[in-house]
Amino acid sequence: MDTSQVHENEPLLAVSNDAPTQKRHLGLASTAFLIFNRVIGTSIFATPSVILRSSGSVGLSFVMWLLGAIVAACGTAVYIELGTGLPKNGGEKNYLEYIYRQPKFLMTCAYAAYALGIGWAAANCSVFGEYFLHAISPTYDWSPFAVRLAAVLCTTFALVLHGTRTDWGVRVQNALGILKIFAISGIALSGLAALASIPGFEIQDYYQPPNNFEWKHMWEGSGRGGMSAFVTGLFTVVWSFVGYSNANYALSEVRDPVRTISRAAPLAMFSVTTAYVLANIAYFAVVPKDEILNSGRIVAATFFGKLWGVGAERLVSAIVATSTLANVMTVLFTQGRVIQELGREGIIPFSAFFASNWPFGAPFPGLFEQWLVSSALVLAVPPGDAYLFMLNMSTYPLSLINAFVSGGLLYFHLSPTLRARLAWQNAETELDPEWDPPFRAWTWVVALFFASNIFLVFAPLVPPAPGFRVYENLPYWLHVVAAASISLVGVAYWYVFWVWMPRRGGYTLVREWVREDGVERRVVTKVKAGI
Repeated sequence: MDTSQVHENEPLLAVSNDAPTQKRHLGLASTAFLIFNRVIGTSIFATPSVILRSSGSVGLSFVMWLLGAIVAACGTAVYIELGTGLPKNGGEKNYLEYIYRQPKFLMTCAYAAYALGIGWAAANCSVFGEYFLHAISPTYDWSPFAVRLAAVLCTTFALVLHGTRTDWGVRVQNALGILKIFAISGIALSGLAALASIPGFEIQDYYQPPNNFEWKHMWEGSGRGGMSAFVTGLFTVVWSFVGYSNANYALSEVRDPVRTISRAAPLAMFSVTTAYVLANIAYFAVVPKDEILNSGRIVAATFFGKLWGVGAERLVSAIVATSTLANVMTVLFTQGRVIQELGREGIIPFSAFFASNWPFGAPFPGLFEQWLVSSALVLAVPPGDAYLFMLNMSTYPLSLINAFVSGGLLYFHLSPTLRARLAWQNAETELDPEWDPPFRAWTWVVALFFASNIFLVFAPLVPPAPGFRVYENLPYWLHVVAAASISLVGVAYWYVFWVWMPRRGGYTLVREWVREDGVERRVVTKVKAGI
């Protein structure tokens, strides 16, 4: 084992070539599918009913989708700039460390609590279970336990494949991404054909054609649930677009990362937005509003059932289940690498374990941690509220993180004079004045992304309107409190381990680079004061 000390006052994230050439195995298509598969998981198949219930009308639900697309476009530009400026594994962890350098490691520890404490794949695992069992038997009333068991089997499959055969995992999720494109294209084209009354695409004779696009019906019920309902729906839409930063977690494994991310992210997000708009038009062209509201998370299956009967409903359920599996695989792939990067930085407990590629040459420890947390959430949350709570538990922390990241980037965009006046850093750790990434987002785009996330952070605290419930059995503010509590755990860990214990023990903590089993990581050692 060789060691080389790194001075703690050097730039925390100086770009390094920490990924050997042979490790850079992700090209343009694989990088685009990392984003595409992450964004389109269960969202367009499962969330339209939630968004319609929150908006109250077909027209307002389309407005929500438009707002989500605008926020996603701004977020894509923000993360392309950050990714081209710091092209290495880690995503938001890197950007928060780079921007908020004082107090040292505070932001890293707070972010680590989210990375370790939230099951990012849990919501989609739950939807996989529903669609998978619906594909087996659309008419059978499956028990909540059966749905949960199928959900755990989904994330277990992803763990085994990505944890033992990374190359095969990437191939499978790319293949599932292609299948997903065909599935969404089929929904969009079928709905448009039904809307145009093309022979062979008529709604079954025993179903009543909807009137969702008649102007007098299109806006009925708008805003009935008040601000809290609107925000719940907007959260769901924003979550449906979450994933534009997904490739940033694995940039050390991307060939020519600066050029690739600049092309892959816009390509993936343009495809996603087009697919969402066309799929929503298709749903409302075929399925009446009240049936969408009552469809829960199987609106896509209801759509095909209206056109071609129960047999088609079973087929589309299977397709959606495979699409959801692609999303779960993608989330596990990237989040495992985030946890590995936290282990490499020596910040979290058991860093050597999480930094390793033991035992199959893949970040299995990080993958396993995400599998464990996601499975526990799937099994623990009450069935009626499981999906929405896990969705909000994923979205709210991301809004909080995005607010800090975009606020720091907005600071970078200020003039040097104004930045000096507003600087919260001291002279020794002043923000890097040389920030000049290959891609630079417009300042107003960064500002809009920052403002939208500030809104999403504080708006959920507004009580819902009378008669509207965010959850069936849980208080409306629970996901806010839960997310805040997780960050407080990270802050407490930072204070105890990095401040209180060194002060009490009369030592300082020094980090050094070491190489073990071909993996570079930092180890933390105690140095007595005065030595």
